[in-house]
Amino acid sequence: MSTKLKGNAVVGQSGGPTAVINQSLVGVIEEACQHDCIDNMLGALHGVEGIRDEKFVDLKKVPKDKLEIVANSPSSALGSSRVKPDKELCNKIFDIFQKNNIRYFFYIGGNDSASSAHIVNNLANEAGYELRVFHVPKTIDNDLLVTDHCPGYGSAARFVIQALMGDDLDNRALPGIKIDIIMGRHAGFLTAATMMARSNEDDGPHLIYVPETKLPMEQFIRDVKNVYSRLGRCVVVASEGIVDENGTPWAKRIQENVEADSHGNIQLSGSGALADALAGNLKESMGVSRIRADTFGYLQRSFAGVVSDVDAREARLCGQMAVRFAVKENIDGSVSMRRLGDGADYKIETFVTELDNVAVKTKSLPAEYISDAGNNINESYRKYLAPLVGKIPQVAYLC
Repeated sequence: MSTKLKGNAVVGQSGGPTAVINQSLVGVIEEACQHDCIDNMLGALHGVEGIRDEKFVDLKKVPKDKLEIVANSPSSALGSSRVKPDKELCNKIFDIFQKNNIRYFFYIGGNDSASSAHIVNNLANEAGYELRVFHVPKTIDNDLLVTDHCPGYGSAARFVIQALMGDDLDNRALPGIKIDIIMGRHAGFLTAATMMARSNEDDGPHLIYVPETKLPMEQFIRDVKNVYSRLGRCVVVASEGIVDENGTPWAKRIQENVEADSHGNIQLSGSGALADALAGNLKESMGVSRIRADTFGYLQRSFAGVVSDVDAREARLCGQMAVRFAVKENIDGSVSMRRLGDGADYKIETFVTELDNVAVKTKSLPAEYISDAGNNINESYRKYLAPLVGKIPQVAYLC
């Protein structure tokens, strides 16, 4: 049996916040406190930037009752970062690690964060610096490879489902056309979740568009016209990353100047341009007076009070298991989940996959869940999604 690596640990949060990312953070903290080989548990403020600037919080000194409140608070309690570490930054990080005897590094985030962890891990190996590096998964996009699903997705999905239930009831009371833009740069998992807002055949959303299928504007207008002529109203949901017939994101096509972060991701969620453009094309083509459009933007990431219990529990478990794997197995990697049952028998187990399997890459919504026409999500998706979001409220109407 190998000797456990002894030293201090650092945990950081990166990328877009979620409603349960702090559950993972507290999972790391509480598990680290159980192992004698971890002397101090430091929290890096704003991810790798906090390590670079030596801005740390002594997490073992945070009272347990406060930690529990933090765990149940949305957004990133330590602050987040979009910085992609280059070799110069990593060398600075190693200097700080050596200075503070950091031997365990836990990074909570999505695929870009896994990439950052992978870079740090590789350069640590090259430098001969013994360091355990673990990525703890999170993303509302649900687009990490290997894992069955991602912490953060269930709660965000629960939010958009309930938001669309209310939006559809609003549209039923005052008929017209309503367009909602949901987060999802390359993957349509979150947008697809809105199919669970439907209980009856004529419930919205009536049309659902995801980035995995191409959407010519002519098809979009034709689809809406068909639903509107049949029902006298239409609720549309589209991912922010939907693409035209050439594979170009519509959001990029309609904006002259598009911002990008250090990972090369163009800004999609900070503007209502896509919703306005889709609504404008419908107004020109259909002559319907009541056409409204909303961009959910960042609301779906850290909305308090609409948290999936399963999501919160699994997020905490992933944080705990990252520490257990790093300490007991003496390995590096990313925590992943494997589904072992569905429905009343739903359960998961955790396992480790290599950082390279998760870094940068993204998972797409499987084609089996997308309708042949490319404008809806099949009922089969409900089986995958239902255990992750918990019980959804029932609604009724009289007209």
